[in-house]
Amino acid sequence: MAKSVTQAGTDPMVERLRAALGRRAFTEQKMFGGTCFMLNGNMLIGTSKRGLLVRGGKEGHAAAAARPHARPMEMGGRSMEGYVHVAPEGTASEADLAGWLDRALAFVETLPPKVKSAKVAKKRA
Repeated sequence: MAKSVTQAGTDPMVERLRAALGRRAFTEQKMFGGTCFMLNGNMLIGTSKRGLLVRGGKEGHAAAAARPHARPMEMGGRSMEGYVHVAPEGTASEADLAGWLDRALAFVETLPPKVKSAKVAKKRA
């Protein structure tokens, strides 16, 4: 199947995540230099050229960061507790990817839906 011009530069991980999320009601948003998947307005998991960004919450942070090919996410030299970066080697198999996605879902599904603030809505109006 030929790719359209808009899909030509798509990160293969984006397609893998779309497939893994299946029929869940998620949205996609450009963030952190890649594509993040949102569930009920909350960031769930994201991808970039450097690997996968997984949100697991502060309570699960140490356990997630201790897994093979994972490390705490850093932004501007600061560690982002509750988020881990997973190197591409850590998501090579579908089982590996599913494990990370399940970890993110277990946390994000406990969060209340996020409603866009009036300030953001006003800017777009």
